[in-house]
Order: sequence, then C-alpha cells, then structure tokens
Amino acid sequence: MILVLCLFTGLEITVSDFQCYQNNVQHHTEEISYQRLIVRRGQTFSLILYFKNRGFMLDMDKIIFITETGPKPDLSMGTRAIFSTAGSNLKSPWVALIKSNGANFLEVSLCAPPMAAIGHYLLKVHIDSFQGPVSAYHLGEFILLFNPWCPADEVYLESEPQRQEYVMNDHGFIYQGNKNWIRPCPWNYGQFEENIINICLKLLDKSLNSQVDPAMDCALRGSSVYISRVVSAMINSNDDNGVLNGKWSEGFDDGISPSEWNGSVAILKKWYATGGQPVKYGQCWVFAAVMCTVMRCLGIPTRVITNFDSGHDTDGNLIIDEYFDHTGRILENKKKDTVWNFHVWNECWMSRRDLPAGYGGWQLLDATPQETSNGVYCCGPASVRAIKEGEVELKYDTAFAFSMVNADCVSWLVYGGKEQKLYRDTNSVGNFISTKSIQSDDRDDITENYKYQEGSPMEREVYMKALQKLQLRGFPEHHRASSQPAGPLSTRGGGPLGHSSPTLPKAVSLKLKLTEPAYLGLDINFVLQAFNLAPQFKALKVNLSAQSMLHDGSPLNVFWQDMAFITLMPSEAKTFPCIIPYSQYSEFLSPDKQIRISALGEEKNSSERFLVDKIITLELPSIVINVLGEAVVGQTLTMQIIFENPFWEEVGDCVLTVEGSGLFKKQHNIIIGILKPQSRASVTIKTIPFKSGQRQIQANLRSNRFKDIKGYRNVNVSPGL
Repeated sequence: MILVLCLFTGLEITVSDFQCYQNNVQHHTEEISYQRLIVRRGQTFSLILYFKNRGFMLDMDKIIFITETGPKPDLSMGTRAIFSTAGSNLKSPWVALIKSNGANFLEVSLCAPPMAAIGHYLLKVHIDSFQGPVSAYHLGEFILLFNPWCPADEVYLESEPQRQEYVMNDHGFIYQGNKNWIRPCPWNYGQFEENIINICLKLLDKSLNSQVDPAMDCALRGSSVYISRVVSAMINSNDDNGVLNGKWSEGFDDGISPSEWNGSVAILKKWYATGGQPVKYGQCWVFAAVMCTVMRCLGIPTRVITNFDSGHDTDGNLIIDEYFDHTGRILENKKKDTVWNFHVWNECWMSRRDLPAGYGGWQLLDATPQETSNGVYCCGPASVRAIKEGEVELKYDTAFAFSMVNADCVSWLVYGGKEQKLYRDTNSVGNFISTKSIQSDDRDDITENYKYQEGSPMEREVYMKALQKLQLRGFPEHHRASSQPAGPLSTRGGGPLGHSSPTLPKAVSLKLKLTEPAYLGLDINFVLQAFNLAPQFKALKVNLSAQSMLHDGSPLNVFWQDMAFITLMPSEAKTFPCIIPYSQYSEFLSPDKQIRISALGEEKNSSERFLVDKIITLELPSIVINVLGEAVVGQTLTMQIIFENPFWEEVGDCVLTVEGSGLFKKQHNIIIGILKPQSRASVTIKTIPFKSGQRQIQANLRSNRFKDIKGYRNVNVSPGL
C-alpha cells in the first residue's frame, strides 16, 4: 500500500512495483521468498513507479529516494541515505539510475553500497515538481543482505561452487565420533525456510549490543566481523536470551537431548515462538549448526568444522593438563582443562581490514560457551592463517583457538596425595579437522590449514613462537612451570612415562585394539597388545579400566576393571583378551555413547610406567530411507523409512522425526511406541515437495534407551510444469 502524504502534486505516484521475482532471482534470494524484496548490497535492483496523470519529465521533475534502517536512522551513522538519479548534486554512496521512462511509468535501478548495514529497510520517495508542492511517498520495505557475489563486499567469495556450498546449500553433514571412527551426521540448515530470515534479524535485535545502544548496533551491521561476534554470542544463552541452552551433563528430561536434533529450523522457530526464550538443549555441534544457518541466511559464507581431540585450555598457557590414578583411570580435572573427543565450530569467509594484510579468508568462530571474550561468551573471528602461524596476539581469541588445535598435553599421576609428571605429548591435540566437501557428500580433511605437520620442526617453531607471545602478554606465573618445552616427549601409544629424554628407546609398548566393531547393545571385545622392545626379560602388571566419557572429555564413573600379569622375553609380543559385557556398561553409558579404556602398566622392580588409552564410540544401526517414485514440485512424494531396535530387549517411547528443507513445511513427529528386541519396522509417509533442486531428507529415531538413530537420503526434485 502507498501512503500519499500530499494529495495534490504535479506528478502523482499511483503504485510501485518492487519486481520481487526478478530482483530476488538476480540476487540469489528467491529461495527465501518471491513475495517480498530481499536484495544484496553492492548489486543493483529495479523498481517501477507508475504515475496517475502524466509521465516523468526529466527537466521538470526531481525524484529523491530515502532509505532508512534501525530505530533512529541517521545520515552521519550511515543508517539513513538520501540520493537521487544521475545529475543530482546529492552526495551519497547509494546510487539511483533511470533505466526506462515510459508514458506513465519510470523504471529505476537502485544500488546499496557494498559496506551498507544489513537488515530491514524502509524506502521512501520525494517528488519535487515545478507544477506543485513536494510529495512524499512511503513505497515499502525491503531486506538488505551481505553479498558474496560482489567483489567489493568484504565477504566476496570468488568461486561459484564455493558460494553454492557455503551460502546456498541448505543441508549438509557434521562430523562426530572420535578420530578412529568418524561419523557423518546429516543436518538440515534450512536457512531459506519460511520466516527464518525474520528470526535471524530478530536475533540481532535481541543482542546485548542492540539492547544497550540500538542505533549504534544497526550502524555497525555493515561489518561482517561485528555481525559474526554478535551471532556467536547470541547462539548460546550464557549472557542473554540467546537461542540455545547448553548442557553437557546427563539428563535432558526438561528439554530435548542435543543428539535428537536433525536441523536448525525447529530450534530457531521454537526460540522465536516463545519470545526469545532459550531452547533446551544444545552442545557444540548444535551451536555450530544453528550459527551456520544464521550466517548463511545473512549472506556470509559459512561452513561447519569438526576438530577431533580438541583442546580446552582454561588458563591460556597452551597446555592441557590431564590427571590419572594408579589404575589409569582419568580423573576430574581441577583446572577444568580437557581434551574433547570432538569439538565443532564454524568458519566464516571475510576480509579482515582490522588485521595486517594476508589474514583474511576463513575465520574461526565458536558459538559454544567455553570461555569469555571481552566479558561475553563468544569466540572469534580468529584468522585460520593466524592460528597456523602462531600469531596469537591477533584478534579475536586467536590464542584460545590455537590451543584447541595445537596445545600440548601434560599427563600427571596422582598417587598418595602427590602429583607426578608423567609425560608431555606434543601430537595428540587437533586431529582430522574435517568439513563437508564442496558439492559432495565426502569429508575434507583441512588439518593443514590450521597447523604444520605434527612432529615437523616448523610445527614446534610455531608452537614456541605462540608460547613466547603469550608469556610476553603474561599468563599467570604459577602456570609457567608446566609450559616449558623441556621434558619427555611421547605419545599415548603405551610408551614409557617419566623418561628424561625423548631419544631414549621405549622398553615396552602397549596397545589396545578392538577385535570387532563395537555396537551398542553388544559386548565389547578387545585385546591388550604388549611388545617387549628391549633385549631383557620384562615382567609387567597392567591395570585396565573402562569408564564412560562425555564428548567434552569429562570423565564419568569407572564401571569395569581388570588386571593382567604379562611376562615378555626379549622382542616378544603377547595379547591379553578382554571383554566388557553389555550388562556391565549399559547402565553407565553416557548420552554420547563413548567409553574410554585405559591400561597403566608397571614393570616389576622398576618405577617405569606405561600408559595407553582408547576412546570407543558405540555404533548404532542407520535408518534406511527409500524414495518411491520421482520427486516433482507440487506432486505427492511417497517414502518408506526402515529402522530397527539394536537391543536384545524391548524399548519404548519410540518417536520417529522426519524433516527436510523444500520437502516438508514443518518437522514431522511419528509416534512408533514399542519396538520388540532386535526387531525391524517401517513407516510410509507422504509429502508434497515445494522447492526444486537437490534436497535431503533427515530422520531420527529416539526411545527410552537411545536418542539418535539417524539416517538421510538425498533427493533431486524436478521443477514440474
């Protein structure tokens, strides 16, 4: 609707046409909507003005455009712009050009500057004609987004396949498990689903910065660095009414277990529907996935990254301290340093004018609330190149990011009330850093983007450079003793603990090895392998233990122990078979289904000890999805979903959740009820696809015994007639 503020004018506008379909297609926003104007900065868009009594006369009529965003639009802050067509003496970074002048219409091309603030805009027009007074019209509203297709935009990404993957793709995979068993978890990002754009912009309005100074907050929304820090803080709820409550302990009865989620859309819509109340619950991959949705929706190229054996260094000394008792059981860390079995964050692509040249490109951002940054629970953007080169003084949070991928681990034996330093491991943190491949379901290993090859002189040189920079900045004095490079260097492959030189040969090597895949509901079979690498006879006592672990590295109770006495002749190898019955671990299993098996050996008549541990992630059967027939927009699509109960006992409260952007308008929850032991079942569901192109169906089965049996199926939807 057009509001005419002055009824009498020489040139009167009757209607305006924002040409939403054509503009949105050209601006790659048609997936969001055809009904409203959503454009990207630094790129022209067209509109047509229709007049009542006559056409536009260039020498007699003057059209002035006004754009406004935020609660207090201001020319000096860049949230208000006044500009006119070519030939005007108005100075503005916004541009207006006449494309076509007809008998009763005028087609105009407008362009926002490539540094303009993103968000909701009002578009107004003033017409100054010699035949009458100035007339003012409120033409309507539009949304302005970042533009990775525009070379002048700081989020410009040159590769079209990368833009399609990191901006336009609405589904993908998040990698979980452990470094020895990497599992792709399908995820529905859904950044173009109904109302998601409004929710993302509302999220910005709910931020702490916006609450304190909304006008300044809107003025700063042209900066991808600023937006990324705001979103990183708003995905978690530690400082504000952010999107997600995090929980890493057991018990999710008052919400939804993090492992149950299939996608971001249901989370964001629930947050919005409750007036901004945090959704229960999330863990690192959920935080990262939701942030990916928001950033892609706003136009910033974003991908999800998984780091296996990820360090959480709480005191900033690039050391992760781990404590073990005499049985090899890992103890609760009094400093809260941990090594997460995996941790998930985001990378966003942007230039960094606030950093020295060469540090733009991929930037690490972490929405999981681990540590504060300038007093707020957010992390980044930290230049990935700066992390690799050890430039830990560069903002933001580069030192913490460096520790996640390249900290050293120091192991301590706690015995008799004393702590004995066992060994220092320089290789264990930061393995198989992974992300989804471009336009493929494969996994890309991008570890080399974050650090030089482990064990290489360059990797140690960068580590020492980073450590020295932090020492100059002054981390707490009582931490410096453990941050010195001297001391034994060995891995957790069962080598000797306590040697004073890394060059001494290992006398005995221990190794833990599964003899068959470890499935939830079955016994765990593995062997302890012992190798005598010395020319002398060896007699060993080995304490074995197993305990459940949370994926953030927090240990739970020990539920299994054993002891082995092994004698080894020179160069002899022996195996000691072990079995952990399902009945013994079933009641102690964490929601992450991860078990840590440890073996601490000691040689008779010697103080030498040998430690080895292994993380096991119990496997679950996958859901099978069969698509019956061709998928066509507007036509019924039938699919069969097959699932099974992996236990030798009955499970109840089974619910199947199915979703998929462009295929389902909302998440479908199907009550299954009870599944008999080791039984298979299937359901048939129907839907009507409403978007063409490559789509993905995601499914999850939960019960009173498990929460995350998952499956997916890619579907190519034809546009139809």
